[in-house]
Amino acid sequence: MSTEQELKEMVKEKYSAIAQQSKTQNESSCCGGTGCCSTTDFSIMAEDYTKLSGYVADADLGLGCGLPTEFAQIKPGNTVVDLGSGAGNDCFVARAIVGDNGRVIGIDMTDTMIEKAKANAAKLGFTNVEFRLGEIERIPVQENTADVVVSNCVMNLVPNKQKAFAETFRIIKHGGHFSISDIVLQGEIPERLRDVAALYAGCVSGAVQKDEYLNFIKEAGFVNITIQKEREINIPNEIYLQYMTLDQLREFKKNNVGIFSVTVYADKP
Repeated sequence: MSTEQELKEMVKEKYSAIAQQSKTQNESSCCGGTGCCSTTDFSIMAEDYTKLSGYVADADLGLGCGLPTEFAQIKPGNTVVDLGSGAGNDCFVARAIVGDNGRVIGIDMTDTMIEKAKANAAKLGFTNVEFRLGEIERIPVQENTADVVVSNCVMNLVPNKQKAFAETFRIIKHGGHFSISDIVLQGEIPERLRDVAALYAGCVSGAVQKDEYLNFIKEAGFVNITIQKEREINIPNEIYLQYMTLDQLREFKKNNVGIFSVTVYADKP
């Protein structure tokens, strides 16, 4: 498979293109991308943010796979860090909770996303929401800064998940916590799918086994690890058939491989 740096560059290129699209365009490619799937309208990953306080339509690109801010137990006055903040969707929802006395920091490795998020914040006149360019393996935030970390369908895109969770642990205050939505697997995805760049950047091939994912969190030092929400993601057959034959797909389906969206909570002691 590609090197970590090659994967990062691929994801960066893809999400730079996504930043130029509307939510409708992103959803129509099924996994928030530029043609990685089909032109049929499949919004199979994202959940509905529109009823949450603080929702900003211009910041919603339809890229998430959960509602981490809904489960994150954010309080007024908290400092919240959003990893992979995109156009600022979760940041603005978090800002509605922390209020004027709180602080929200969004981290994204894509220049175009950062520019879009800053423009959205400027239009809203927010002075306590900022966006920083950086990678999750090297988060540009001082240690013990965040009361709460949130992230929405981003860790599965990070090649070195152990380093990403170690960095998440570093920036959270003692007694703080995270709520992260992500894609995980149960059962093995065929290698031919893992090697498809488009699937890695947009759908599922960057995901790891659920038990492995939870173990990364434990190894980083977190405690009270809890799955707050879990739902199966049903990938349309037409997507799989772009990368395998019908007979291979039938065999794949027999193996009862599951692709799940999970929202995971954990505390830093």
